[in-house]
Amino acid sequence: MLAKLSTRPGLRRCALAATAALTLIGAGLPTITANRNTDEDDRLGLSRFHGQKIAWSACKGDGMPKDLQCARLTVPLDYAHPGKATLDLAIARYRATGHKRGSVVLDFGGPGGAGVPELAYSGKEFMDLTDGYDVVAFDPRGVGRSSPVSCGSGQESGLAPLDDDAALADPRTLLPRLKKAAAVCAEHSGPVLPHIGTVDAARDLDVMRQALGDKKLNYLGFSYGSRLGAVYAARFPGKVGRMVLDGVDTLTEPLTEQGAAGARGQQVALDDFVGWCVKDIACPFGQDPRVAREEVVRLVRSLDEDPLPTDFGPDFTGQDLVGALGQGLYSKELWPSLERALAQLVESGDASGALAFQGGGSALPLPFPLRSPGGGPSRGALVDAEDVPLDNLPAALMAINCADDPDRPTARQVTADLERLRAAYEKASPVFGRYRLTEVLMCYGRPKGTDFIRDEVKDLRTPKMLLVGTRGDPATPYRWTVETAKRLGSSAVVLDNRGEGHTGYGSSKCVHRKVDDFLLYGALPPSGSSCGPDEDAG
Repeated sequence: MLAKLSTRPGLRRCALAATAALTLIGAGLPTITANRNTDEDDRLGLSRFHGQKIAWSACKGDGMPKDLQCARLTVPLDYAHPGKATLDLAIARYRATGHKRGSVVLDFGGPGGAGVPELAYSGKEFMDLTDGYDVVAFDPRGVGRSSPVSCGSGQESGLAPLDDDAALADPRTLLPRLKKAAAVCAEHSGPVLPHIGTVDAARDLDVMRQALGDKKLNYLGFSYGSRLGAVYAARFPGKVGRMVLDGVDTLTEPLTEQGAAGARGQQVALDDFVGWCVKDIACPFGQDPRVAREEVVRLVRSLDEDPLPTDFGPDFTGQDLVGALGQGLYSKELWPSLERALAQLVESGDASGALAFQGGGSALPLPFPLRSPGGGPSRGALVDAEDVPLDNLPAALMAINCADDPDRPTARQVTADLERLRAAYEKASPVFGRYRLTEVLMCYGRPKGTDFIRDEVKDLRTPKMLLVGTRGDPATPYRWTVETAKRLGSSAVVLDNRGEGHTGYGSSKCVHRKVDDFLLYGALPPSGSSCGPDEDAG
């Protein structure tokens, strides 16, 4: 898991016709190189994908770094029928500056996070890796420019079935809304939706590996990206190179448990933020920590009861504020900006600062603009950057999480458990509980997810992999790192980051160095070694 966006339809545009983002086989496949196919590729009908040659060129769009190159990678829509429809994935790279030994592929998490704009924005964090690698990122299927899924916009959006809290208290109202929401999301997302889960994304990674010309996959995955990396390692154990999983996701807990854990972690992070905020005279909640925490709860409930009109679309509700808070809490570097946005909201009734956190998926400016409704897909398989639906991150987040989860409670089970779940989530967090429960409930009415992750991703026979767990991580609890390492078996080596924040690579110099040393030189720290909270060396 990583950042979560609000599930309301604010700042969202009409969905793209996803069908137009799919191409028939042969209608746009890249140039194929010869004599690189295996017998298995031929048997499965995948050789035309694994042998494709990537055509890199300068990235288009305002603010794109001049040294960042972009391209597309063609993959089957359905790996069970690779001779039928295909789709393209947006990929980008910074070229190796030193002696190139291959590529390292990054996944920034989500699920639903677009890798190309994130690499464009945060590429400087990975420049040391270009001493030996092309540093590559991508928009996974259904995400960003890669046939983005959507649930529509406005009052008919599939992400707005639970805007009123009363629906969560009445299964007779709730269940029909959830079914309708699932149908609306399917209608707006098109053919990619049934094939958006992590198992298919892992197969895309292997197509990418071969198209990049690498015998083994070198990989750095953050948060949800750790789930993708683990699934790849289980699916292709002989193709694993140097793999790092930072902010390790769970492979076994059902979504109901994941949501509650996320709510608890975010509440701890919120309490830490409030404790920091009240030390500043400019804190909009005063200087008493207990009173300030109560003021946050009151603000959320007040906005849910009486939403704030905005100039950017639907009114700003308490749940929109919860989404914005969730974005701002993932890194202490964002706390000053979050404090200013909250002061702007409390003192002036201006939600624009909070909307900046809510709208972009990471509270960071995208390197390209997002246009209002009315745009359409480009004639090729990739959509134009400005035409990515504004609800793509939450739509993809729910679609992928649901596709990866085999549990689908019946209507009777939801009815019986709803009151208990509401109480448990409220106890986990009076601020984030309802928001997190809504995310979990949105899987109702969707097809059952895969059993592969829960049943097959274990006891791996791969080269050693480095798992980084952060003690104060608000999204992926440290215990998930320990549990996942035990599940993966002897291949897993744990680095204990005794710091705060979500993931360690971008916040700890010690973690950053140890990860780079492993990826560049194969220098693996002893399992159980640690990095101190402010450690610069050692």
